[in-house]
Amino acid sequence: MKIVTWFSCGNNSAVTSKLVLDQYPEHEVAIARCVVPNEHEDNERFHDECEEWFQRPILRLRAKDYADCWEVWEKRKYISGVKGAPCTIEMKKAVRWQFEKDWKPTHQAFGFSSDETHRADRFRDQNPDVRLLTPLIDAGLSKPDCARLVEGAGIKPGVMYSLGFSNNNCICCAKATSIVYWARNRALFPEQFNRMAELSRRLGCKLTRLKGTRIYIDEIPDDINWRKKDRDTQECGILCVGER
Repeated sequence: MKIVTWFSCGNNSAVTSKLVLDQYPEHEVAIARCVVPNEHEDNERFHDECEEWFQRPILRLRAKDYADCWEVWEKRKYISGVKGAPCTIEMKKAVRWQFEKDWKPTHQAFGFSSDETHRADRFRDQNPDVRLLTPLIDAGLSKPDCARLVEGAGIKPGVMYSLGFSNNNCICCAKATSIVYWARNRALFPEQFNRMAELSRRLGCKLTRLKGTRIYIDEIPDDINWRKKDRDTQECGILCVGER
């Protein structure tokens, strides 16, 4: 078998990659990461420490047509909405398609945890040509289990987790709609937040909701408690909105 395990600098994908390496030692395994410059710079530290854990290099794959998500949004004149988020498609999914074409894996592993069987089932339905491996589901490992395993390996999780974010997504993730999520970005990453506020105004994209009504992120009230725990957005791996 030729197996690619997709690594996204999140706990789930890290444990998935480790399990695949342990379970298929006699097969050809590639660990691949779609590098997105909008991610927190600490992801490079996490990447390097995971390579030491795996005793295997992680391939860094990059989009050929776009430098970062900002360029995608500017050129496409679209941030997110009913059509999904073009940044995921251009920066991750298209990169995955190219790797599939070039390397021709027989099986692919994603970090679906034991509480995400519905996502794995949906992925299988939408991608019948992909022979999917789900080592976390098979082992009954949840997202908290993966966090414990990563820390047990002596690896500090990505900074985004310690800052209160549910997932190690890009800073100012276009898929997020939670007002708490955006208030947290305003407090912690004001430069990126202000850039997104200006762009979303210019493109007419209201990214969050207040009492059920869509608003621009620069309309978020100052008294929103951004420190409270919040399910801000789903993990942004190399899948698109329909597969989440």
